[in-house]
Amino acid sequence: VQLQASGGGLVQAGGSLKLSCAVSGRTFVVNYMAWFRQAPGKEREFVVGISRPGGSTYYADSVRGRFTISRDNVKNTVFLQMNSLKPEDTAVYYCAATRTIGTFVPTTNYAYWGQGTQVTVSS
Repeated sequence: VQLQASGGGLVQAGGSLKLSCAVSGRTFVVNYMAWFRQAPGKEREFVVGISRPGGSTYYADSVRGRFTISRDNVKNTVFLQMNSLKPEDTAVYYCAATRTIGTFVPTTNYAYWGQGTQVTVSS
């Protein structure tokens, strides 16, 4: 399974960006996907996750109400719409995927990772 993240960039505070994560290879094993982010000097943190069975979602408190995750099962792509961006959202954003999961949050629950895309929010 390969994950290709894209859509990062530089935006002013209050602006919006939309990230994409395209899944290729053995896509049938991917049932759960998530976005994580890692700011300089900090640990990688969970942002949001989505399940393919049922499409349930789970958001970190820091982004709930501002970010929206969605998926296109036909195109095997997951999107992250980020609105009302803040400087503290600045980080490298990674998409992750796995077949089975207990909880969305731990990075260790994910078998596959994309290469990351930089999001920079200026004040």
